[in-house]
Amino acid sequence: MLYLIHGRDVPGSLAARLAARPAHLERLQALQDAGRLLTAGPLPAIDSPDPGEAGFSGSLIVAEFDDLEAARIWAEADPYVAAGVYAGVEVSPYKQVFPR
Repeated sequence: MLYLIHGRDVPGSLAARLAARPAHLERLQALQDAGRLLTAGPLPAIDSPDPGEAGFSGSLIVAEFDDLEAARIWAEADPYVAAGVYAGVEVSPYKQVFPR
């Protein structure tokens, strides 16, 4: 089943985000390589694809996991959590309707 993972950034965590980014992307690449990643990306803090110093307000990931607990365990092991980038992470079941 698909799950939506929404990480909310701590204000002012851009430097920590950038430092942890390679490890974060490595985990996402593993999901992609396994055919389990639907989409993933950061949420700019301002209305711009390149927010610069404004940074990001969080991240969104939609991926396939065996169950909700597996998705939560994966999300809590994210390098952004360990680096203090995320103030919190929400994990919810997700049902894709479009595109078909």
